[in-house]
Amino acid sequence: MKRLFILMALLLPLSLYANEARPLADDEAVEQRLIKIAEEMRCLVCQNESLAGSHADLAEDLRREIRVQIRAGKSDAEVMDFMVTRYGDFVRYRPPVKPTTWLLWFGPFVLLVLAVGALAFMLRRRNHLSPDIPLTDQQKQNAEALLRDKS
Repeated sequence: MKRLFILMALLLPLSLYANEARPLADDEAVEQRLIKIAEEMRCLVCQNESLAGSHADLAEDLRREIRVQIRAGKSDAEVMDFMVTRYGDFVRYRPPVKPTTWLLWFGPFVLLVLAVGALAFMLRRRNHLSPDIPLTDQQKQNAEALLRDKS
């Protein structure tokens, strides 16, 4: 208990110097627009994380570029178009459906259909390769003997 009191007494003066974290942008509206746009974009380094949530250096540079575009008076669509022009449709979490992105949209479904078709083909082929061969009388007697022994 005494140690806790000493620790608190040492940390109290430090807490007087603590300040609230300053916002990344001077204008709160710019920051809100940045977050809205960046949530729709993929981090090019992390790829499974939005640009808004990524801590990669490239993500910080891209957010800085978005802020510059917003301050220049560009609309959200214009900012998104700028980023897509520069980095391609891959930068968007939901790229538009067009011939160049068909593989992104329909590739997983095509692979699923091909996998189910291959499985059906293999199962059908396996059934045709092992025809039903009747047991000989000796094999039937052996099977009956094994069944009797277990009971």
